[in-house]
Amino acid sequence: MKQKLNDTTIATTQSSADYELLDSGEGEKLERFGTVILSRPDPQALWRKQMTEKEWTVADAYFSRDGKATSWTIRKSIADKWQINFADLTFIIKPTAFKHTGLFPEQANNWNWMREVIMGAKKSEPTREINVLNLFGYTGGASLACAQAGAKVCHVDGSKSAITWARENAEASGLTDAPIRWILDDARVFVEREIKRGKKYDAIVMDPPAFGHGADKEVWKIEEDFLKLLDLCAKVLSDKPIFFVVNGYASGYSALSYKNALVPIVKTFGGQIEAGELAIAESKSDRLLPCGIFARWKIG
Repeated sequence: MKQKLNDTTIATTQSSADYELLDSGEGEKLERFGTVILSRPDPQALWRKQMTEKEWTVADAYFSRDGKATSWTIRKSIADKWQINFADLTFIIKPTAFKHTGLFPEQANNWNWMREVIMGAKKSEPTREINVLNLFGYTGGASLACAQAGAKVCHVDGSKSAITWARENAEASGLTDAPIRWILDDARVFVEREIKRGKKYDAIVMDPPAFGHGADKEVWKIEEDFLKLLDLCAKVLSDKPIFFVVNGYASGYSALSYKNALVPIVKTFGGQIEAGELAIAESKSDRLLPCGIFARWKIG
């Protein structure tokens, strides 16, 4: 689902059989992953909860932070990990020490968009091979969606555990034999190597953090490294690229900043850019929980 507000898109994830945003507010969100209900902090939820405090006790576990110490408190017995079906894929959910679960539900709209662009390109040229580069690939949602649509994917992440998790998601989704290369490397270092090798990609996805480390402890600061990486990526785009997607979380930037950063692609290849917010709709109200920003370019 998409809404337009002054040319800014709000790409919204709705409730589904295995995922639901039950309530949010006062710096927290209450979500259902399959049959398990989790309560987690969310600084964007700057409003009052609609459910009562007693109703929030349905949570099987809740995440808390005390200074630098973080922990999950288990109210009811839950497995260390479990599977859910979401956005036509299967994900393994594991509550982590960083409050994450391995799934960012707000990305469902992006995944569907990528599938549509890839399938449209293959329909126009049935024999064409589509190569996708997914940088900062995490647990693989975008990689699996693109492979599912018929593309060959290069999935790059600086975390060995994230790549292991992504491969587990691929297996759970029936994509074990899909043409996905799993690369443990720093995003910038890898793209520099691909430039030297003369490798080209028809589509690029990147989900850069505000701050992070590569596989060999390389430091990433978005304010210093984002444009450098974009310039590198421009050098590995094929002569007939089909899309470029940039996502942002907790960086303090506007979606318009990312949109402006992609303008040189339009000047070179034509096409159009869409930018806006990623959001999740509460199942019991008309409120939307903002979850990040995006800008995406496609040909045609």
